[in-house]
Amino acid sequence: MYKLQRIAEAAAARSSDTTRHKCFVSYHADDMAEVEAFIEKFGSEFIARSVGVTVDDDFVDSSDGEYIKRRIREKYLTDSTVTIVLLGRCTWARKFVDWEISSSLRNDPANRRNGLLVYPLPSMNNSATLPARVKDNWVEGDSAASYALYLSYPTSASMIRANIEAAFSSRASKSRLVDNSRELRKINSNCS
Repeated sequence: MYKLQRIAEAAAARSSDTTRHKCFVSYHADDMAEVEAFIEKFGSEFIARSVGVTVDDDFVDSSDGEYIKRRIREKYLTDSTVTIVLLGRCTWARKFVDWEISSSLRNDPANRRNGLLVYPLPSMNNSATLPARVKDNWVEGDSAASYALYLSYPTSASMIRANIEAAFSSRASKSRLVDNSRELRKINSNCS
């Protein structure tokens, strides 16, 4: 994961554009090669915050959902404005991804919630199983009724910039649509 952070920093350094958003990138570790390719290709269009929850985090064994969300927000999401969820075959089944999405949707006095932008990875041919919390915030065919943006994998830098800006704008214009009521996933689901 530290390799991914180095890739993200190198990609961000290719641009000095001060209008870029800081984006937390959520993914399943099994998809690392595609996540790295995404960051390398598009990482100059945003400032990636890409090292997520690991088994080494002090809150992983907690049963207190509010504590988990607060710690993720403090440790990983604090200065980001958009969360990009990259979907591979088993991303929907991972508890850490659910925790990152839930923490992204959390709005508290210290941190505003993130916009939520979701892309299937290229190996998924623009169709992937959505994590349950994304489903709670996305209405197929009705972007006006959806907080989450679930879109086809971007094909250009201008496309990802526009998508990130739309997700960022949703924080204010669609905040009433956020549904973060689901209990945090306690275990990973089987994915075959």
